[in-house]
Order: sequence, then structure tokens, then C-alpha cells
Amino acid sequence: MNTVVLVIAESVVLKNKKTMVELENAQLRNKNTEAFYLQLKQQIHPHFLFNSLNILKTLIKKNPDAAVDYIIKLSDFLRVAISSNNSNTVKLEEELKLCLDYLEMQKIRFGKALEYSFDIADEVKTQGFVPVFAIQMLLENAIKHNALTEDLPLKIEVIHRDGWIKVSNNLQAKSYTESSNGLGLTNLTERYKMLSDSSIEFFKNENVFSVSIKILPQ
Repeated sequence: MNTVVLVIAESVVLKNKKTMVELENAQLRNKNTEAFYLQLKQQIHPHFLFNSLNILKTLIKKNPDAAVDYIIKLSDFLRVAISSNNSNTVKLEEELKLCLDYLEMQKIRFGKALEYSFDIADEVKTQGFVPVFAIQMLLENAIKHNALTEDLPLKIEVIHRDGWIKVSNNLQAKSYTESSNGLGLTNLTERYKMLSDSSIEFFKNENVFSVSIKILPQ
């Protein structure tokens, strides 16, 4: 009888130890995931700020009045960005406000060479969430990888369809290729893997390129 009791007691102790180890491993995985996500987010800010300061430097030389407008828009953009810095996701409404500030900054730079439109119902804006900077990064990619002229403007559309946000643009290959490490889309893909079961969807033909991301419940 004593032997049976000892065996049962040892089994319980071993089971508890196994449970504790599994719990510690799960907590470690969560911490690693949070650290990796934070690293992904931190990659975005220096890249954007570097580009913005270069644009501002050019505007100051060529068009000081436009440079002042650009600084005001950049300030609004950074205010929203900083307020979202501690979150993994942001309300779609707030992300779209960020995107409008960003596009207005680019309008100061490109003028009539850039056109954009949004087709998203108000009720969708207030209910859904997306990863911070998700849509803004797609807009930035479109501008970075295409030629913009007043004769052939870059046209960007942001629309909502069946729980997805699609960012599309006409393809206009540049006469030169900017150096790119592919960080943007890779970053966004990894962030979606960590936040949901959904991936991002790509479409490309000879005229159009689009990326669709799923709106998250929170």
C-alpha cells in the first residue's frame, strides 16, 4: 500500500513539474513573440523618418512655403504615430487618418502627379482594426516603386470589400530602380502571422498591383 501511495505521489509531482515547464515555455514563447513584434514595429519608424527628412531638405531648397506645409503634416502624422506606439493594432479609423496625413504630405511633394481615393463606409472605419502602419506602408510602397508625372499620375485606391481593405495602384515602372530590401511587405506579412490566422493577398498584372489585408476584430 505504501508503495502504491508513493508511486501515485511521485506521478502527481512529475505531472505538476511537467505542467510548470510547459507553462514557462509558453510564457517564454509569448515574450519572444512580443519582442519580435516590437522589433518589426521599430523597423518602420527610422525608415519613414529618414525619407521624410530627405524630402523636407529638398523642399526647403526648392519651395520654402511647401516645406512649411510639409512640416505641419509631418507633425500631425508623427503625433498619431506616437500615440499608437504601444499598440499592436489600431482602429481602422485612426490608421486612415494617418494615411490621409501621409498622402497629403506626398501631394505637397508631387502635386498633380499623385491622385488617391478612399471608398470605406463610416461604420466599417469605427468597428475594425488593423496592424499599426499597415495601410500607410502599402501607400508608401506604391509611391516608392512607381513613376509619378503630371501627364501620367500615380493613382492609388483604398477600398473596403467583404471585410478586407485593398490598396491598389496603376503600374508605372520607373526608368531607374531604387534600392530595396523588401522589408515593407515582409514586415507586414510577419505581423499578420503573429496577430491572426489570415495572410495578406497580392494581385498583379501588367496594369495594376494590389495588396489586400483583412480587417481584424481587435
